[in-house]
Amino acid sequence: MKEDYKNIKVIGFDADDTLWINETYFREAEIEFGKLLSGYETLNKLDQELYKKEIDNLSLYGYGVKAFTLSMVESALEQSNYDVSQKTIEAILNIGKTMLNKPVELLDGVEEVLKTLSKKYRLILATKGDLLDQERKLERSGLTDYFHHIEVLSDKKETNYSKLLNHLDIKPSEFLMIGNSLKSDVLPLVNIKAHAIHVPFHTTWVHEQVSKKETNGKHYKTISSLKDVLKLL
Repeated sequence: MKEDYKNIKVIGFDADDTLWINETYFREAEIEFGKLLSGYETLNKLDQELYKKEIDNLSLYGYGVKAFTLSMVESALEQSNYDVSQKTIEAILNIGKTMLNKPVELLDGVEEVLKTLSKKYRLILATKGDLLDQERKLERSGLTDYFHHIEVLSDKKETNYSKLLNHLDIKPSEFLMIGNSLKSDVLPLVNIKAHAIHVPFHTTWVHEQVSKKETNGKHYKTISSLKDVLKLL
């Protein structure tokens, strides 16, 4: 089924792993965490337990590096039976600080796409995570001026998007979301009858993965590079 974008007035962009690299740093951090705690458990067990702790904490801490760091600390305490040293806790905190201080590395074609589309559409940034961290990354990215509106959501579900569209005073049919996550950037939009374009990133957090059953019958476009958006609009 061919997607029709002629009524689009506003285009929303996800930030992490759509505009700039992010998930890669989490994978690197998990490896460092595993090395620090390798004397207590196998790397596979440490990875599994850290993920469980992240999911358990989502409703309390939300998304982002700070939440991830707190989950690493809690997991380290539990997996070491509260025997982990103060120096190891400090090292874990430093993993989080290193992540927060990472340079913003834009993905291929990002500025070209935003510059071109901003001449015809109202662009917004719709991301989730820690507000301060996302604001910091956006500032470092040099992309702020392309966006009419910045929205850091607590989550990306149908209700969150519906509230956003009400705030923007547009119909779902007039909105297009572009992002790397089927779970967060595509399926919720399709479910409220808005448009979505999927731009996969080479690594995806397990929590963001969806099954083929969940995507069956859902109408959205998948492209290999953000630059391909210009061929569609």
